[in-house]
Amino acid sequence: MSRQTLPSDPPTAASPGIDVRRLRYFLAVAEELHFGRAAERLHIAQPALSRQIANLEAGIGALLFDRTRSTIGLTAAGEALLPRARDIIVRVADAARVAKRASEGTIGVIQVGFVGSATFSILPGVFNRYRAAHPDVELVLHAMNTAELRVALIERSIDVAFARPGIQDPEIVSEVVQREPLVVALPEVDDLAQQNHVALADLALRPFVLYPRHPRPSFADHVLGLCRREGFVPTIAQETLEIQTALSLVSVGAGVAIVPESTSEAQLTGVAYRPFLGDVPQTQLSLAYRRDNRSPVVSGFCALARDRRAR
Repeated sequence: MSRQTLPSDPPTAASPGIDVRRLRYFLAVAEELHFGRAAERLHIAQPALSRQIANLEAGIGALLFDRTRSTIGLTAAGEALLPRARDIIVRVADAARVAKRASEGTIGVIQVGFVGSATFSILPGVFNRYRAAHPDVELVLHAMNTAELRVALIERSIDVAFARPGIQDPEIVSEVVQREPLVVALPEVDDLAQQNHVALADLALRPFVLYPRHPRPSFADHVLGLCRREGFVPTIAQETLEIQTALSLVSVGAGVAIVPESTSEAQLTGVAYRPFLGDVPQTQLSLAYRRDNRSPVVSGFCALARDRRAR
């Protein structure tokens, strides 16, 4: 009867005789059941292979091969190790693959914050293109106003933000990704809706629907500033938190709203969109992220958003 164990200390995960390389050697011998063929398969000398197997057995504290017959066979310890060694090799390869993909930015999670008006402009295209190019990266979306986006970036609860017009903070990089003209959203029954263009001064006697209601300053203050430059202070009929609610209020005749041109793609019953005459006011959408964010996933997402800007 062959000796099945070797005297040694109890094996530990740190045993110098056990490593992935020696497990690969063990698998080759276990599958070939021949040291010579296994050595050829591994492109090493047979004596070196024998030494590595002996070191592995010493590290484990048990013989893995029965060498007493003309052909070698697996001992009970070898039979027990074989499926586990295969699993370890697969897991190591998978760990290396996952680590490499993470370094390349092709797997992971991105927390993306955005202002509501961005959903009418470039966001759907950016998100769709990114998901198609990186199916294993999860995009988690958060609708917020610009002030909330700033706080979320500082607190690291989001990775990237699409803000209007931008975020001013020393910890944050803010890049313009889209500029677009503003238009006026009018109730369809308003006389001005019958015109092809509207002068901003023509809105002086109309009630306004502003968004967001808070925090301030915000896009609402930008609109008020435009009106003041035209020589009037508008009557505020309603202030709301988001653009969708503002448009709904316009549709029922509560007032007019100045909105980004891309918003006109939302064909809401009862709302007419008209461009401005003369020096057309504009707005901008910005991509924002923390200066110290070195995530390859975030870098890849930002690169795609910039590429969309250049198209």
